[in-house]
Amino acid sequence: MVRWLSDDEQTTWRAFIRLRQRLDAALAAGFAEDGMSPADYEILVPLSAAAGGCLRAKELGAEICWEKSRLSKHLARMAARGLVERRTAEEDARGVLVELTPAGRAALERAAPNHVDLVRRLFIDAMTPAEARALRSLADKVVAEAERSTDLRV
Repeated sequence: MVRWLSDDEQTTWRAFIRLRQRLDAALAAGFAEDGMSPADYEILVPLSAAAGGCLRAKELGAEICWEKSRLSKHLARMAARGLVERRTAEEDARGVLVELTPAGRAALERAAPNHVDLVRRLFIDAMTPAEARALRSLADKVVAEAERSTDLRV
């Protein structure tokens, strides 16, 4: 039996969708100013944090919740622009390693200050410390349930 959303629940859900859409659009516009896409940034950040700037494609895809084909296609575009390099893993010929190039690191370093400023202005500064704690708590609960329900564990 379907548990339909009440009017109040529907309003809450739509508010979240609107928040996500508007925030995504504003962040995309900010990245565009730096010649990059949100997807580029989403890939460059975990690579920059990885030991040696390198991750197995499978691990990278799991971390950012991307399907193999989407990741492969986007990595090809990024490799063509010199932001990443892909190579076969020495210990496993079927595995692919993705490495952040110096150009990729430079692009990330150029975009990061503007991105952080935008995140601060649009998101962080809009909340009180109590609201931020409540949002983190809610996010943790929703992520845990999504991971349980869809096997998206990272």
